[in-house]
Amino acid sequence: MEADPGGSGFGDRALNWGRVWWTTLALALLAVGAVRAAGWLFALCVVGAGVAGSLAVVGRRSVYGAWYDVIAVPIESIAGIPWVYSAFGRIGDGRARRSWRAGMSVAVTLALLAVFVPLLGGADATFAKLLDAVTPEIDVPSVVQWIVLFAVLGLGSVGAMYLLAGPRAAATGAPSGRGLRRLEWALPVGALTILFAVFVAAQFVALFGGDDYVQRTANLTYAEYARSGFWQLSIVTILTLAVIAVVLRWAAQESSADRAWLRVLLCAIAVLTLIIVASALGRMWTYQQAYGFTVMRLLVEVCELWLGLVYLLMIAAVLRLDGTWLPRAAIGTAMSTLFALAVLNPEGLVAERNIDRWEHGKNLDTLYLGRLSPDIVPAVERLPEPQRGEVRSAIRRDLDEDTWQGWNLSRVNAR
Repeated sequence: MEADPGGSGFGDRALNWGRVWWTTLALALLAVGAVRAAGWLFALCVVGAGVAGSLAVVGRRSVYGAWYDVIAVPIESIAGIPWVYSAFGRIGDGRARRSWRAGMSVAVTLALLAVFVPLLGGADATFAKLLDAVTPEIDVPSVVQWIVLFAVLGLGSVGAMYLLAGPRAAATGAPSGRGLRRLEWALPVGALTILFAVFVAAQFVALFGGDDYVQRTANLTYAEYARSGFWQLSIVTILTLAVIAVVLRWAAQESSADRAWLRVLLCAIAVLTLIIVASALGRMWTYQQAYGFTVMRLLVEVCELWLGLVYLLMIAAVLRLDGTWLPRAAIGTAMSTLFALAVLNPEGLVAERNIDRWEHGKNLDTLYLGRLSPDIVPAVERLPEPQRGEVRSAIRRDLDEDTWQGWNLSRVNAR
């Protein structure tokens, strides 16, 4: 890893605190599985924990960039196998090598028995009966699951050791090679800024005009108007983020005028895009109020909120004219947002909002609620019979007893 250039130890302390942060975040995301029963949420948390764990192992950003850093452990797990093997060869004496060879012999023996015993058992009924008497019951899917888990964790450990102790390159400094002159980037960014300003002005007119204005101009109800534009605005938000990142990375910063124009135009388009993010969120909220709340709609809202946070980080990077820290900060906020979502109980939140709509005279889709996880059981208690019993019975129908390693609080409370 890169040494502290100042020799004061501050860089090492920052590196250690960064590793503590990423490690804590990874453990917190994994702990979600003991509290929330929604399978999709835990799957996202496991992926997030893997990303956070990889960043904890890498430490400072590497020469390969953020995309490499988030998957560095699985990538280096393959490269680390010969490294670990050679390390054992260097430290092992003759006895260790003999033990290794004996272990390989045992493994080959077990593999041969695993092939030939079932074949012989299938060839003779008497021998098969003898095998049944002496062979314990084996849950094959469970065995395969544990073997796969052991292999994944083992390879992950190899990759982590290789990143921590193997011959890896040091971190790079600030990016170089800024080739875009002011006119080359200011013209497209300025045009986008004017376009966004006109669009935002139109949004304010529609917002204050309300449903009557939208029906007169677009021949749509306000809820239909909200649905029709959300995805387009989300795509605009993502593409604009890419434009800002490219310009910040490649635009020339030699003169004070270059730096001033860069700050003004990029901050302007970022602020206007933040207003577009708010418009997209308002559209989705209006649509859900009209047609109901779902997990997918909640997730896209959370993604939009995270994009808004990323834009705030981008504005800070533009003001500093340094975006080298931004990828890790964006990843950190994404993992933190995912953990916050798990704490809020997304499926329970969806159920709460739908029950609120039902209490105000809207329809309630009990079939949809019954397909959600036991996380919604506290919210369902608000319903009267027979709706409450219908939803709870649908949730409990497929609940099995948890094993010790799969214990879950929501499932326990739902039984």
